[in-house]
Amino acid sequence: MSTSMRTIDLAVIGGSGLYKFPGLENTSRHAVETPFGAAAGEVVLGDFAGRRVAFLARHGESHSLPPHRVNYRANLWALHSLGARTVVGVNAVGGIRADMGPRAIVVPDQLIDYTHGRYTSFCDTDGAEVKHIDFSEPYTALLRHRLLLAACKAGIAVIDGGCYGATQGPRLETRAEIARLKRDGCDLVGMTGMPEAALARELGLDYACLALVANYAAGCGDEDEISIEEIFAHLAAATAEVPRLLEAMLRA
Repeated sequence: MSTSMRTIDLAVIGGSGLYKFPGLENTSRHAVETPFGAAAGEVVLGDFAGRRVAFLARHGESHSLPPHRVNYRANLWALHSLGARTVVGVNAVGGIRADMGPRAIVVPDQLIDYTHGRYTSFCDTDGAEVKHIDFSEPYTALLRHRLLLAACKAGIAVIDGGCYGATQGPRLETRAEIARLKRDGCDLVGMTGMPEAALARELGLDYACLALVANYAAGCGDEDEISIEEIFAHLAAATAEVPRLLEAMLRA
């Protein structure tokens, strides 16, 4: 069966620190033309845990795209056009809640969007159908459940639930901004959670987030200053668990 005809069981969008998917075999690369311009890079299709998996590095494989310049519409459109219907977004985040410290893995259930100036809908083109999607629950409940069960099966500690606050980036936030997010009810802060989740909903995709905590957000930990070196060390440790968790989910 040709690559284009095989069912894609799972699409993974890799965030900071996840630019290639370990263990993906029999791979092929696909540059997809979209009505919204170029995606972050080629979509890599391959076999993993006996299933067909698509992988796309959100920022590009060399991390050349800052959060506010990621073409989220093209990324989701490319995966959808190849046949993906289930998408897990892997996002590097900062922890606000006390139990969401460095190296924690969280499957959030809510989000608040603080971004600006991004294309947030496929309806933003002339002649496009206007869709008023229900976004009261921004992540697909069944996919979240599958991730949580897989983590339990694989023996990986994962926190169930939490509110993701999506900020503009690429700079980190001030202490006052984090204090505001905390008052608003945010447990995590990241820069890429939106509009990705909403665009997935517009396309009818099942979508969930695996949030990998790289650091405590400003004012939430004991450090006076956030170390970029420590961020990437913590992120690498959390990222190493992702393939094992997704393997457990695909084999379930």
